[in-house]
Amino acid sequence: MRAAVLRAPGPVDSRPLSLETRPDPAPGPGEVLLRVRACGVCRTDLHVTEGELPARRPAIIPGHQAVGEIVALGPLPADAGEIATASVAAARPAAAPLAIGQRVGAAWLRRTCGVCRFCRRGRENLCETPRFSGWTDDGGFAELMVAPADFVYAVPVGFSDVEAAPLLCAGIIGYRALELTGITDWPGARLGLYGFGAAGHVAIQLARGRGADVYVATRDRARHQALAAELGAAWVGDTLERPPVPLDAAIVFAPAGEIVPAALEAVDRGGQVVLGGIHMSPTPPLRYELLYHERVVRSVANNTRADGRAFLAEAARLPVRTHTQVFPLDQANEALQALKHDAIRGAAVLQP
Repeated sequence: MRAAVLRAPGPVDSRPLSLETRPDPAPGPGEVLLRVRACGVCRTDLHVTEGELPARRPAIIPGHQAVGEIVALGPLPADAGEIATASVAAARPAAAPLAIGQRVGAAWLRRTCGVCRFCRRGRENLCETPRFSGWTDDGGFAELMVAPADFVYAVPVGFSDVEAAPLLCAGIIGYRALELTGITDWPGARLGLYGFGAAGHVAIQLARGRGADVYVATRDRARHQALAAELGAAWVGDTLERPPVPLDAAIVFAPAGEIVPAALEAVDRGGQVVLGGIHMSPTPPLRYELLYHERVVRSVANNTRADGRAFLAEAARLPVRTHTQVFPLDQANEALQALKHDAIRGAAVLQP
């Protein structure tokens, strides 16, 4: 198979990914082999490629938003014990059997242990020994990809492969961040979004579907601000510009710590500021008065499989429409460069 491989982290402008031919992988016990049809390009891929997330193995295939067709099933796993079996069953109740030819998605959270105190409490996003697609294990910047059967998602029929790919991380994380703000069914709620890339352009559709008014602060006028306005933002401004009304909550998708004080200044009493990235530059010192009146700053860590299933159902029901720019697999470096330099309107997607 062909794959875009990262052998050593480096600036994306130095083209650190190399297109290589590798032996086709084989699925192990409890795994499936996917023929990748599309794979979203995420800011986390950028953090992995440039080393902001430290390398976990000497060569890795990035990518964790893969949509593909199951072409092989691995053998059934050996019994992992009563505790692990009960934990997996609780995390994925009554999962339908997978079949060759079925279309599924593989996301960032590749596997959890099922037995640590977080997994056993239904908080597998905080697992103590997780595995991640495209970071600890090979991901979807390739023609073929192996994934654990218990951690893939059925892709709703209303989405093409390219449309579905950004839903598998940008969409799921946007959903979890929105859930943490408390804006579930809250007509008239005021939500701020800081940064408007792949996750932001999905989150605004979810929030508006729930009746919220959305205020977007982002630096790129030609693409991001224009898309926010197109998707129904009540107000659009520059990154550190203050919205015209106090916000009930805000989500910071941009990986820039200097935005956190600005978001806190914009939220009203009792407001939540949710940080939606896996990596962020240092946050400046926070004045206590920004936190007073029960304002809260909290991060999002990964997601649970329940998040993924609930989000995909909501995305299909609305429906969410992703805006994408497609790159062939041999232009993986160019896709990451475009992402870094804010040149993508919506989400970048690779196609083998």
